[in-house]
Amino acid sequence: MSPRTRTAAHESADGGSATIATVERAADVLLLFTETPGPDLGVTEIADALGLSKAAVHRVLASLRSRDLVALDERTRRYSLGVASMRLGLTYLDRIDVRGAARPYLEELSARTDETATLSIRLGERSRIYVDQVTPDREVIMAVTLGEPYPLHAGASSRAFLAFLPEDDVNAYLDGGSLDALTPHTVVDVATLREDLATVRSQGWARSYGERMDGAASVAAPVLGHDGVPVAVVSVCGPAERFARAADDCRDALLDTTATLSRRFGWDG
Repeated sequence: MSPRTRTAAHESADGGSATIATVERAADVLLLFTETPGPDLGVTEIADALGLSKAAVHRVLASLRSRDLVALDERTRRYSLGVASMRLGLTYLDRIDVRGAARPYLEELSARTDETATLSIRLGERSRIYVDQVTPDREVIMAVTLGEPYPLHAGASSRAFLAFLPEDDVNAYLDGGSLDALTPHTVVDVATLREDLATVRSQGWARSYGERMDGAASVAAPVLGHDGVPVAVVSVCGPAERFARAADDCRDALLDTTATLSRRFGWDG
């Protein structure tokens, strides 16, 4: 290789390394915003947190600002995430396949509890449907019907949806027509339902014994999106007599699963 060729190669390598370092710094700055409790950061804070000079931070922020990835408050001289960062996040969330994302967690949940794990999504204003399930390898199991709509007041999965919907949606549902009983144990009194939904929202999960199907029992919890509204609900269900003895363990395993999935869908509450 000639001296000229070697020099060009070295310059190219040096330029590539510098480009990679710049990209890494920009990524570190953006990620720092997601790890900071407050809505904005100053140049000094960023420099101290990342071990960079203020000049380097200014250069990175100027580049990010030119792409609307960060925004500058001219009054306080502090930076926050920009609208382009929001669009990136929302695009990622929109493209997540909830069924595909949840499948391995359902398998793990079913194996951990030795019961059936299910996944539901909302259908329209007043219903939800099962879209996936994983059943355990044992003689007596519970299985659900995929694709069949169920009202949002009957059963643990339904009430886990309803409890976490915006207040206006909850009121519209409860005041929007008669609430049919699927079994003798289905709660259809609006005042009683409101009390139950408040409890479900407070504790983060719902429990059902024979509300949707006689002889069945379940615990359910929502998978929350970035806005705190359920994108899906996961449940663990089994025969009521057997399930009663393991309900607390099933609930704990369930909440581990939904917390992990909720973080994947943008919830940081």
